[in-house]
Amino acid sequence: MDTTPAAAPQASRAARETELRVGSRMGADFSGSQTPSLQAPIIQVKGLKKSYRTARGPLDLFADLDLEVEAGEMVAIVGRSGAGKSTLLHILGALDAPSSGTVYCASTNVASLSPREAAAFRNREIGYVWQFHYLLPEFTAQENVALPLLARGVKKAEALAVAANWLRQVDLEDRGTHRPGELSGGEQQRVALARALVNNPQVLLADEPTGDLDDFTAGRVFELIERLHASHKLTSILVTHSLELAARCTRALHLEGGRLTPLAAASSGVTHPENG
Repeated sequence: MDTTPAAAPQASRAARETELRVGSRMGADFSGSQTPSLQAPIIQVKGLKKSYRTARGPLDLFADLDLEVEAGEMVAIVGRSGAGKSTLLHILGALDAPSSGTVYCASTNVASLSPREAAAFRNREIGYVWQFHYLLPEFTAQENVALPLLARGVKKAEALAVAANWLRQVDLEDRGTHRPGELSGGEQQRVALARALVNNPQVLLADEPTGDLDDFTAGRVFELIERLHASHKLTSILVTHSLELAARCTRALHLEGGRLTPLAAASSGVTHPENG
């Protein structure tokens, strides 16, 4: 996967070669159960149920939820607060487990993974962006981006070289030595986006990535997500409260009553989905 954007300065040969070495190395230590069909959608969810125990009895969040996403799609999910949008992303990203049903993400049966395999799967195949950036305040922007690589045992010099290239891709090449407290909200979210993609994942899961930003900055961050989605051939699922941004995606789905429906079909009952 080419990580050099057309509009950004070319990375040094050494940095590019380092990135390719890191990418090939990361394919060797994950043994998740792969779906046998190479033509199948990259994300397949069938009959998903998720229940929680509460003081008032079981809370059923999903009711036989189905979802298919083809490779390269950018899918928006909207819905009221508490509908389960974040929980759905957590299940797709192997951060939570389904109560029942079949869940394939990045062509991997995520429900079958052990905790160790799930961690390796997330590191290799999933880029996750949250509403809040969750950058470590004591580290520089470059060090924050490099953290997923360092966690894999990549040598520091190599990890920082790859991180510097990703900061160029999010237009922050001059902010690498700045700590989060020295960056604006939009800059912090761009660092978080670079960190999410530094391992060249197949799938980007973004949970209200612009929800904490003003409208102008949110638009710029979303444009960046669109650019990186296209240039790196990602498959992206974005939870958003913005119908305007949702309309710019390949598809927009509405989550209500434990099921997903096309947003256009549900538009008569959707005004402005709440954040959450």
